[in-house]
Amino acid sequence: MEEKDRLIHYRKMTETPVPRLIWKLAVPTIISMLVSAIYNTADTFFVSQLGTSAAGAVGIVFSIMAIIQAIGFTIGMGAGNILSRQLGAKQDEEATVTASSGFFLAVVFSIILALVGIAFRPHLMRLLGATETILPYAEAYAQYIFLGCPVMCCSFVMNNYLRAEGKAMFGMVGITVGGVLNIFLDPLFIFTFGFGTAGAAMATALSQLVSFCILLSFFLRGKSSVRISISKVSFRPRLYCRIIATGLPTLMRQGLASVASVALNVSASAFGDAAVAAMSISGRVMMFAFSTMLGFGQGFQPVASFNYGAKRYGRVREATKYTAIMGTLIMIAASALCFILAPRIIAAFRGDDPQVMEIGVNALRMQMLLMPLTGVVTSTNMGLQSTGRSAPATLLAMARQGIFFLPLILILPRVMGIAGVIMAQPLSDLLTFIVAVFFFASFLKDLAKLDRKQD
Repeated sequence: MEEKDRLIHYRKMTETPVPRLIWKLAVPTIISMLVSAIYNTADTFFVSQLGTSAAGAVGIVFSIMAIIQAIGFTIGMGAGNILSRQLGAKQDEEATVTASSGFFLAVVFSIILALVGIAFRPHLMRLLGATETILPYAEAYAQYIFLGCPVMCCSFVMNNYLRAEGKAMFGMVGITVGGVLNIFLDPLFIFTFGFGTAGAAMATALSQLVSFCILLSFFLRGKSSVRISISKVSFRPRLYCRIIATGLPTLMRQGLASVASVALNVSASAFGDAAVAAMSISGRVMMFAFSTMLGFGQGFQPVASFNYGAKRYGRVREATKYTAIMGTLIMIAASALCFILAPRIIAAFRGDDPQVMEIGVNALRMQMLLMPLTGVVTSTNMGLQSTGRSAPATLLAMARQGIFFLPLILILPRVMGIAGVIMAQPLSDLLTFIVAVFFFASFLKDLAKLDRKQD
């Protein structure tokens, strides 16, 4: 990237009106997140046509995919937020070292996960909540997910880098091409070639490989602000500790989401395959709705981190407030739509199973009632993480899935039965929102103090 282009990019990130800049970066990210959610939902939709047990298998293996995503997002957001602040401070060479080191760290971690997963696949599926009828489908699905683990993980890392630079459009291209390909390959591999649940996983792995190649090409062809080069990999443990520490909120958020998914599957399995399938379907739909907020928040992150590195604290404060307000409005619209259409949505997956319908509709509607609260929670968490406030960001990231959800999912089903399984998630959202309000007010106050010192 030439010096003139770097200067133009710097001015864009530090001088463009905040609402316009956030939307400019958020729209490609929202599209990327929606496409990812669509092809994840497509897997559930096509596999569910094979039966209730097959639909439950997708929910079981979703925990594995959450772990892969947790590794990719932890390293990608950790290194991405650091390099974004470095670019904001005009430390371009240091940013390239951070990007290269983070990428090869992801390669090592993902290969280890793939080898362990393949070696212990049957035991792992049982541990994740697979019943004896779900187990064969889950094993077949998981095999190819583990094989595709390295390219999936590294794709998450590179996509986060591009967003951190303020070049979310490039990331959108890579993710969208892979996602659209996945949707077309799913019915081909599952039904036409007769691969069943394994076909869905094969389609996902192949599509992720295509996305990986597209994303990597942007770095190799000099389209990004940073480069990925083995010669730039750092041997300083301090950098890797910094990457992990900065990405720790993401690890807690994503990692605990995986643990929470396992706990949910185990709790639901006590009520039969229909309960596992219903919670899996409603969970995918919920993540589809939430991906809009997540995409908008990820458009906000580079604005916050870049301007924080450039010491434009007033812009960071403005961006945080705008993201919280607009994110809440977005979630109100998405939640209302899903609440109204809940019966039709669940019926599209397993309309022929009345038990799945009943549990799925109730679970989806209860989740949507409190989904708008995630606007404040997400903007606060991402703002804290983007500005290097790892400790409060990590605590808030742990709140929803760990501090609140895990105790609730262990206690409520024993007291309330299947209703307890359904209620655990929305109650966790409410409690997390209460905590987030205090962090939100404190964060804005700190930014105001820093801004006054600049004056």
